[in-house]
Amino acid sequence: MPEIRALPQRRSRPDRAPISLGQALRFWFKLGFISFGGPAGQISILHQELVERRRWISESRFLHALNFCMLLPGPEAQQLATYLGWLLHGTRGGVIAGVLFVLPSLFILITLSWIYLAFGDVPLITGLFYGIKPAVTAIVVHAAHRIGSRTLRNTWLWAIAAAAFVAIFALDAPFPLIVLGAALLGYLGGRLAPELFGADSHAAAKHDSGPALIDDHSPTPAHTRFSRARLARLLLVGALLWLLPMGLLTALYGWHGTLTQMGWFFTKAALLTVGGAYAVLPYVYQGAVDHYGWLTPTQMIDGLALGETTPGPLIMVVAFVGFVGGYVRQVFGAEQAFLAGTLAACLVTWFTFLPSFLFVLAGGPLVESTHGELKFTAPLTAITAAVVGVIFNLALFFGYHVLWPEGSAGRFDWPSALLAAAAAVALFRFGRGVLEVLAGCALAGLLVHLALH
Repeated sequence: MPEIRALPQRRSRPDRAPISLGQALRFWFKLGFISFGGPAGQISILHQELVERRRWISESRFLHALNFCMLLPGPEAQQLATYLGWLLHGTRGGVIAGVLFVLPSLFILITLSWIYLAFGDVPLITGLFYGIKPAVTAIVVHAAHRIGSRTLRNTWLWAIAAAAFVAIFALDAPFPLIVLGAALLGYLGGRLAPELFGADSHAAAKHDSGPALIDDHSPTPAHTRFSRARLARLLLVGALLWLLPMGLLTALYGWHGTLTQMGWFFTKAALLTVGGAYAVLPYVYQGAVDHYGWLTPTQMIDGLALGETTPGPLIMVVAFVGFVGGYVRQVFGAEQAFLAGTLAACLVTWFTFLPSFLFVLAGGPLVESTHGELKFTAPLTAITAAVVGVIFNLALFFGYHVLWPEGSAGRFDWPSALLAAAAAVALFRFGRGVLEVLAGCALAGLLVHLALH
């Protein structure tokens, strides 16, 4: 797509759309297939493409939208894409951007999940995952370090992280309770000691490439202005989009049916993803592995590995959880296991992302009217600090099941330990990317597995 150059007089013509919906549609479609690298990488791609290269939006407008999305439960990169699509072309633009950010990942994960379950016992697949699992453990530790180095800026935040770790590791406290407790501490800390709980600047670099199509002082487009009628319609449609499938599932399978419980569980999970996908993964494994038994701890690790290697938000690992749960439970019988898994993956994705669209489309007009006045970051700062402790617990959970695959009474898996150490060195010392580390460990794991068997 050729670069679109903005003219100053365009900014004074709010009634003239500078970018066609077709142009935006082609970009969002492309983004869905190249959005690797987790939230940081995806936000960087959005920044490079829309702020630096195409100049569709200015630096400050981009960061203002990003700050809002960071405050919301849900995948911040997907919500940022939804917000920018809405800013450009209204509700349909936001829906198109958000859906295309997720859709390629959903189809890819359904395919990979089926291959994993159908051919997981083949030596080639088994060997690849033997190497991937230790890499995932190192990646989760690296995520905790990356978030912690940005967030834990003083003793109080370190204390919140430590308390969160103790709460979930030693006391088995529910993740929602940890989030609420951290939010309360952050709210009180923001009032009593704002200098300790101030907003943390995001990693997006300041960039000045001249005027953008939507610039700092561009007139507010009509569709971004607050309207009570529009908000009421949006909330009504959102409620119907949740109630209709949930009601249908309840009528067909009962409240305790597998698909119904998946819809309810992942609706709750969608409201707890403050701090990114790694923050909600402990809640997902608590529910999906320990409570419902939809998949095993080993399958959860493998699912995270698949999520890391596909485009789209990392929280798309929930599609793997849904597919495995529906497939293994044989909701439609043994002959329709693939159909059950596919439907479960689609339902889980629907209930996980529906709140994200509603948050962005409902809150967008408020954000557009408050440039530079968003002051609710103290609870987010405390929650993010707690998330560091929770993610570290997740790393221990994964590490235990990788290094002692037969349980505490079994043997220690030295090859897996060496692979995990090598992955950690590659991430921490040499700054290698996640995909490179996963590919290298997968190949090494295959060689070790073939040599041992």
